[in-house]
Amino acid sequence: MLSKSTVKYIQSLGHKKFRDEEGLFLAEGPKIVKELINEIPALIQSIYCVEDWLAENRNLPEQIKVNVVSESELERLSQLTVPNKVLAVVKKINTHTIDTKDKITIALDTIQDPGNMGTIIRTADWFGIDQVVCSTDSAEIYNPKVVQSTMGSIARVKVIYTDLKEWMQEQNVKKYAAALDGDDIKTIEKIKEGIIIIGNESKGIHPDILKIVSEKITISKTGKAESLNAAVAAGIIMAQLRS
Repeated sequence: MLSKSTVKYIQSLGHKKFRDEEGLFLAEGPKIVKELINEIPALIQSIYCVEDWLAENRNLPEQIKVNVVSESELERLSQLTVPNKVLAVVKKINTHTIDTKDKITIALDTIQDPGNMGTIIRTADWFGIDQVVCSTDSAEIYNPKVVQSTMGSIARVKVIYTDLKEWMQEQNVKKYAAALDGDDIKTIEKIKEGIIIIGNESKGIHPDILKIVSEKITISKTGKAESLNAAVAAGIIMAQLRS
């Protein structure tokens, strides 16, 4: 049976303040936890799971502390509306620098919706793009909703937060900005190197950043929708430009 202090401690990791203080985050669900076990087992501090999940996952790394709990106990720990068999307490992944030479990098300017953030990271992983640079006012990578939306890609895609304008000015690679008044991406050659910038869900890319981009690009429309969801737009652009 879980102690009240353990429940309170894990619940506290649902808040950024405590994640920052402890250097930990939460991951939930069989698929995400399995991905993290496969990719970064040394960073998994502990697992809380129901008996049937453990029965299906007996060959776990010895260093991972496993706690079998009841469904009602897991519900108390979970950040999800409907808990899903297993929750992991994971050490934050340290990514200090990103090298843009000979790489495609996704840059996110004030992406604030956690679902969009996680989906963009997951989509980048799908296309073999393993680094994302975010403005400091973008959604936090370790927000439970972001972690959930990455579906495990958080373990493979490097993510850093920085002053985006300053960082971009230091990068000697071509910079592509998603904008309504850009060139149709169908006319742009495939790339193996460059920065693809996706802007805020409602305001787009900050004007100061647009001033330093190499080329504006857009997705031509044939229907009547006013705009595309940021994550959807990012996926279409990656699919079109990725060499």
